[in-house]
Amino acid sequence: MDYTEKTISSKPIFKGRVIEVQVDTVTLPNGGESTRELIRHPGGVGIIAVDEQNRVPMVRQYRKAVEELVLEIPAGKLEWGENPLECGIRELEEEAGLIAGKMTHLGEYYPTPGYCGERINIYLATDLRQSRQHLDQDEFLDVAFYDLEALYHMVLQNQIHDMKTAIAILKTRALKKQS
Repeated sequence: MDYTEKTISSKPIFKGRVIEVQVDTVTLPNGGESTRELIRHPGGVGIIAVDEQNRVPMVRQYRKAVEELVLEIPAGKLEWGENPLECGIRELEEEAGLIAGKMTHLGEYYPTPGYCGERINIYLATDLRQSRQHLDQDEFLDVAFYDLEALYHMVLQNQIHDMKTAIAILKTRALKKQS
């Protein structure tokens, strides 16, 4: 059976600096009709950087959407059409003050595919060298290094709530165990 939904019409509701909201009317696989409230987002990039001592720079910043300080890997929003690798290189230096000699793509993930088209690309950064932070004017954060194994246990104990960060830690640890 073809489960594809065909768009009959699309109505823009809101266009902001970061997201766009629209309501689509769709034809369902059984021939019926329904509406879908959708968020369009240019996507993002998360970078898990691991140094020679298996330490990972983590960013702690206040996230208004969840009203709390969140511990996460360096990350950033893509501009529409921007190359994810270039964004990752930029964000690692901006937030953590690091430049990677090697960037390995760990995958692309959909955080909330039920209503949002955002895709997050995750990169593993290695062969690190120190640079300096270049934070945006509206960006306030602290950076601290954590042992990769400690972060793994923090994920298992539900102490890390950011999904891209949890995926990056679990995947990086699995790759380290394989090598």
